[in-house]
Amino acid sequence: MTTSQKRVLLLFGGQSSEHSVSCVTAAGVLRAIDTDRFTVIPVGVTQDGRWTVVPPQQVLTYSFDGGVEPVVELQGQPVRLMRSEDSDAAARLVTDAQPGEMVKMLAGIDVVFPLLHGPYGEDGTVQGFLELLGVPYVGSGVAASAVGMDKHLMKMAFSAAGLRVGPYQVVTDRAWDADPQGCLDRCEGLELPLFVKPARAGSSQGVVRVDDREDLSLAIEEARMHDPKVLVEQGISGREIECAALEGRRGMPTRASVGGEVVVDAAAADLYDYESKYLADDNARTEAPARLTDEQAASLQEQAIVAYDALGCEGPARVDFFLDETGEWIINEINTMPGFTPISMYPQLWAASGLPYEDLITELITLALERRAGLLR
Repeated sequence: MTTSQKRVLLLFGGQSSEHSVSCVTAAGVLRAIDTDRFTVIPVGVTQDGRWTVVPPQQVLTYSFDGGVEPVVELQGQPVRLMRSEDSDAAARLVTDAQPGEMVKMLAGIDVVFPLLHGPYGEDGTVQGFLELLGVPYVGSGVAASAVGMDKHLMKMAFSAAGLRVGPYQVVTDRAWDADPQGCLDRCEGLELPLFVKPARAGSSQGVVRVDDREDLSLAIEEARMHDPKVLVEQGISGREIECAALEGRRGMPTRASVGGEVVVDAAAADLYDYESKYLADDNARTEAPARLTDEQAASLQEQAIVAYDALGCEGPARVDFFLDETGEWIINEINTMPGFTPISMYPQLWAASGLPYEDLITELITLALERRAGLLR
């Protein structure tokens, strides 16, 4: 490592159902990152929450080839981050010593790149930990991450910002335990098909399509296995278009990419689910840029920026919309740590907009290093 290189802790894995997606994302970033500018220390989070240093060669093997989902295994002694007491580094990566043992310093860390998807990573928890340490990190802060993880809260923020959202109902744990029939009755006003979703999960985990109201109760129970808070959404007929957003450099406005469309083989899947996204070879294809009129493309970018700014996002975010049969945009959701492999939609959208994958990684780390870490600094 040269003195000009920044030390990047690449954090991946995690305790959510998107553990394997995060591992594959880490492989993509590690393969493409500019090693002349950055020294990378890969740290995986096991499914039970322990941090472990993973050799780069092992990270590069992570993929979904053959339908196998990679998993982080503990390697040697667990590690942790601690605040640095000098100006040489923002934080220190050390061994997680047992009582009576000496703590061993493994590396100084300048910035953390958290590639964690879903709960306990993308939802503000890790971001809060990094804020306490005062270490810069890629991506949105605590509040934006938390709201962006909760599909109910994000819809409230979108509505307050003047964006159009589709009809939905929220089923909370307390309401379902107290009066499940009352929850079902509130959903009577929603037209079929319905989509039942965990409020705080991603990658379509736990999402169930309902074409018969008799199946709604079972679908809610299925979603509740992933999250006690559930959304029941009315299906929207139209095209699914996504737009990538990114903060501007200091003093510059938020940026938005061209639109992209995931075209799903209708015969293969009625729902663009986890398998369609990651484990199937031919169920879907991406079109970037999407086939839109100039007016539609401009409106998409404008609304994506409104959504990004409404939550106070920083770093990457992918904003997902429906273009309905009347030609109007309906916002679906925002993802504050979108899939980030080279073939994921977010990098593809920026590549189609003139920012290649390798340069996008550098831009995200640069933005994190320029941003003030914490509220009191």
